Amino acid sequence: MRRRLVVFAVALALAAPLSAQSTSRPRDGHPDLQGTWNFSSLTPLERPAQFAGKPVLTDAEAAAFERETLDRTNADRRRDTADADVAQAYNNAWYDRGTKVVGTKRSSLIVDPPDGRVPPLTASGQAYAAARAELRGGRGPADGPEDRSLAERCLLFNAGPPLLPGPYNNNLQIVQTRDYVVIANEMIHDVRIVPLDGRPHLPAGIRRWQGDPRGHWEGETLVVETTNFSDRTSFRGADPQLRLVERFRRVDAKTLDYQFTVEDASVFSRPWTASLPMTASDGPIYEYACHEANYAMGGILRGARAQEKEK
Repeated sequence: MRRRLVVFAVALALAAPLSAQSTSRPRDGHPDLQGTWNFSSLTPLERPAQFAGKPVLTDAEAAAFERETLDRTNADRRRDTADADVAQAYNNAWYDRGTKVVGTKRSSLIVDPPDGRVPPLTASGQAYAAARAELRGGRGPADGPEDRSLAERCLLFNAGPPLLPGPYNNNLQIVQTRDYVVIANEMIHDVRIVPLDGRPHLPAGIRRWQGDPRGHWEGETLVVETTNFSDRTSFRGADPQLRLVERFRRVDAKTLDYQFTVEDASVFSRPWTASLPMTASDGPIYEYACHEANYAMGGILRGARAQEKEK
């Protein structure tokens, strides 16, 4: 851990003078991916039913979808009941989803399969999902903090891998050296340190919430392969056998192309791929001040006990 902290500190020091607008190449000759990048977008991961069979939207369709999405998600708009109003949690000012769909106007971030949808689960994938649901149901929704999601516990939330737009904190910083690439996500300030030296993955018995990443260059593209996921982080229903392949490619001074492919033959009937452009940002990433054992967790558990008494 000390060695990793030193590597990250050195990498940050090296990157400090660099801007996301730089297109220079580090001394190792590879493209410079460093900088702060924003990946907010209103484009959904999966193609909505209203756009079935339509991979790309017209300008008018995109504009209408943007207006509808912003109106539907506006937390300042009054809801039908007081409970629904309270459940909004935040004023709209706290959200930062973005205001536009991706520049290509694709109707989904998923580009393969062609229907823009997550492939159907296999029989074993369905059984795995059912087993996870039964385990959660058997323990009760709030018997203790460990029953709540990692997001509620401020341990992992929309921070990837893979990277996907969320309601806020859609920013990351990339720091690059010859031997490592560091991906620091603004959401829950998660940091992935990706070695580039060809070392093998960790033994299969060692599992991590964000997996075990290994990187290499394929021409102008940084490829990050991640395995050894924990069963506590089930991305879209994936099991610990998930193999995630991410690709980062510098398009121009302002744009970073990000793609990821999900491979988990025991859960999904086929691999699937999503594509998300990132835009250079001059600003820094901010601290995400969420912490485990916060006041909300106590309220959740007390509320669960109160509901049990009412029953």
